[in-house]
Amino acid sequence: MISFEGGRLASAAGAEVVAGGAGGGPKRAVIDSREAREGDLFFGLRGESDDGGRFAADAIRRGVWGAVVAPERARELAGEAQGAWILAAREPLAALQSLARAWREELAARVVGITGSTGKTSVKDVCRAILPARVHASPENFNTEIGLPLAVLGAAPDTEVLVLEMAMRGPGQIAELCAIAEPDVAVITNVGPVHVELLGSIEAIAATKAEIIDGLRASGTAVVPADAGPLEPHLERAARLLRFGAGGDVEATEVLGEAGETNALVRTPAGEHRFKLPFVEAYNLENALAAIAAGVALGLPLEGMADRAPGIVFSRLRGELVELPGNAILVNDCYNANPISMRAALDHLASLEASGRRLAVLGEMRELGPDAAAYHREIGEHARRVGVATIIGVGELAAEYGPDEQVADADAAADALAGELGPGDAVLVKGSRAVGLERVAEKLAGR
Repeated sequence: MISFEGGRLASAAGAEVVAGGAGGGPKRAVIDSREAREGDLFFGLRGESDDGGRFAADAIRRGVWGAVVAPERARELAGEAQGAWILAAREPLAALQSLARAWREELAARVVGITGSTGKTSVKDVCRAILPARVHASPENFNTEIGLPLAVLGAAPDTEVLVLEMAMRGPGQIAELCAIAEPDVAVITNVGPVHVELLGSIEAIAATKAEIIDGLRASGTAVVPADAGPLEPHLERAARLLRFGAGGDVEATEVLGEAGETNALVRTPAGEHRFKLPFVEAYNLENALAAIAAGVALGLPLEGMADRAPGIVFSRLRGELVELPGNAILVNDCYNANPISMRAALDHLASLEASGRRLAVLGEMRELGPDAAAYHREIGEHARRVGVATIIGVGELAAEYGPDEQVADADAAADALAGELGPGDAVLVKGSRAVGLERVAEKLAGR
């Protein structure tokens, strides 16, 4: 619950009170009137072609605590407020962000901001699971200029650690999110050729990701890979620095993987402790080290993190294992794809114990710029090197994988895979989110 009463909330949001309502504060903030419930605060955001404020009356009928809309909408609603607060803001999105910034200041919580080309959500999932504190983390993909403030406003007053994903679509966006969140710890998972089409080069991507370092609170800590690559020139701007991964400040040694579990001794500047992690993927071990480094930066005890590590659960569509008839297994990793994550997922496929063949349904990797075809060819070659017997490519660019079969969409990919899949086979399904490859797992599991 947002514990600001009406007048204070309006001031924090930079909004004008058009109609006063009940005492106390709202339960949560929402932007979709269909999801509005009693006690919520509805923000009628303006889009390029629509104004969400026109749905405010519907939200009021659902019993919301209040609504923040453009001034002209607020005047229209004043006569039908039904006891709700009606707040006028010239830019309702700016009001949402201002209120989130004020709520972040109100909380006693410390903030972990996470960005990177891949692994943001997985590192967030690990932080949520292992940090020994009252943790609130971004739900789903609430990581944009709209989603992040909603995530902040979803934090309870007694939150101790707030873990926030930060997406990047262009220069200045990470800085904008940091102005709201003011992170105490900034995690950059990695930098790769994601959004090259938008930014032009990996160096430009690194510079944009590094905005999170400049957005840290005074004496904040940047958590970065041991091999920082194109990030390296920007790291001198960090007041404190922790590197994770082999050769870094936080690294795993004596790593054993068996029966779906990784057992590793994790060494850190705060000491060392053995962690039992409920996965075997090497890339998820890196994600776990990033999260552990964030905990170390916050001064949280290693023992407490290790005790919670077996309870790690990852978000949907990120390496889910789906059992299929005939002792076959499908790795459902279709939330997104780029050259870094695609290579890691193929390496994981190669590491699986399987009595049959290894197959891969590979969708296009989007937004890779002028070198997109070359990146696809490299991934196809890597797939063959690690033992993938059959590649089913999905989409036009997937022709560059050198597939055994190329299809137009996810439904056709599911049909093609059904004809290829045999007893004991292991298959990876991965592609950019826009390709919609979750349909492959859905169709195969439902047969």
